[in-house]
Amino acid sequence: MSADLKRRAAAAALDFVESGMKLGLGTGSTADEFVKLLAEKVAQGLDVVGVPTSERTAALAGSLGIRLATLDDLPRLDLTIDGADEIGPGLVLVKGGGGALLREKIVAAASTKMVVIADASKVVDEVGAFPLPIEVNPFGFGSTRAKIVDAATALGLVGPVELRRTGDGSTFVTDGGHWIVDASFRRIPDPEKLSAALFEIPGVVEHGLFIGLATAAVVARADGIDILHP
Repeated sequence: MSADLKRRAAAAALDFVESGMKLGLGTGSTADEFVKLLAEKVAQGLDVVGVPTSERTAALAGSLGIRLATLDDLPRLDLTIDGADEIGPGLVLVKGGGGALLREKIVAAASTKMVVIADASKVVDEVGAFPLPIEVNPFGFGSTRAKIVDAATALGLVGPVELRRTGDGSTFVTDGGHWIVDASFRRIPDPEKLSAALFEIPGVVEHGLFIGLATAAVVARADGIDILHP
């Protein structure tokens, strides 16, 4: 996704923002563009308060002068704006490429509306080509990973389920202190069944299938903007 398309999608999403709103602020390069544009509006007098979904977003938004709070302060939000790694039919999303899926899902679930910003390459006929991030507790990792593989196999899903590592080879650790495995199933024909199966595994904290949360998607194309609905 080019920087220009990211910025265009982020700019179009500003149309959903009204003064006085309590906003969830997503994580990732496209969400960063939204935060930067939102900060410009705030400097011009827009009155909003943001709840960031990661330490990264909190640092960016705070540095740009956006007033911030937590879900303890504001347990109900009006709107969350966030990116996605894939947007499937019915606005089923795959998220978590940036490692913030748990906080992103908590914030999205606390919001009346969730608007996704992306370019057209993220819109797919069936999710799964992007490896599904699954956040797990480090305790008993080997057992949890084996159970994830078993659950996927029972649904006819096969592919590598690998522990995410950083550039230097160390284990990636989320803001919440958990690990992530990336499941390369290539296709997920029934996201709801996989979601239910993963939640049956005690060591799974959360997964990157966002089902029934997005209320709209702002998709930037070379020739314009599309607004998608479930």
